[in-house]
Amino acid sequence: MSDIRVGVIGAQGRMGSHAVEAIEAADGFVLTAALGSSDPIEQILDAKVDVAVELTVPGATEANVAFLVDHGIDTVVGTTGWTAERLDGLRTRLADQPQTAVLIAPNFSIGAVLAMRFAELAAPYFDSAEILEIHHTRKLDAPSGTAVHTAQRIARARADAGLPDMPDATDSDPHGARGAAIDGVHVHAVRQQGMNAHEEIMFGSDGEALTLRTDTFSTSAFMPGILTAVRTIGERSGLDVGLESYLDLA
Repeated sequence: MSDIRVGVIGAQGRMGSHAVEAIEAADGFVLTAALGSSDPIEQILDAKVDVAVELTVPGATEANVAFLVDHGIDTVVGTTGWTAERLDGLRTRLADQPQTAVLIAPNFSIGAVLAMRFAELAAPYFDSAEILEIHHTRKLDAPSGTAVHTAQRIARARADAGLPDMPDATDSDPHGARGAAIDGVHVHAVRQQGMNAHEEIMFGSDGEALTLRTDTFSTSAFMPGILTAVRTIGERSGLDVGLESYLDLA
């Protein structure tokens, strides 16, 4: 089997530079393009990539992925900012490229992916759930894509179980202390110097509590997930959201 030809878009960023190093060091891959923010995306076509890894910023990712899909390039996306409306638009675009696959991964950390799955399993058994996410001060968006994705999965699991709204007597919050409400699940974002990427998922019922915590101390922790996605995406088609869809977590 020939090596997978990979192009990284956003190759000069923290995630992108690590992805370039990981792809160059891994067996079965050849890096044929490493595009920075000033490089035209059309250069990816000259590199004849099999898979593009898109690691840019929320303001650029939608247009980049649209270009890649329109040219039939499988794409692994680690950039956040993908709303439900944007995802619906991407599904529509992919319908015209039935052999092309896109993975939108809010987090490539295996620990974070497992924590989201565990949270989904725990959600129907507790009355309350809230999320605290802590990131470095350079992060552009809040709450994090991982926290949003986690909240959505908790809310969906609760709805599937027929649970009522979570108890909360708050009737005054002029300063927004209760955080963002994602499908009824409150999410609190902290930006703190010296931190990298951390999430606490807190469940509670009368007399007991369960806390799931995942800590990512280095960007290198995301690389096995990225390599798994690049290696697997050629077997897929259409849109997947979340790295768990590429793992055996049934």
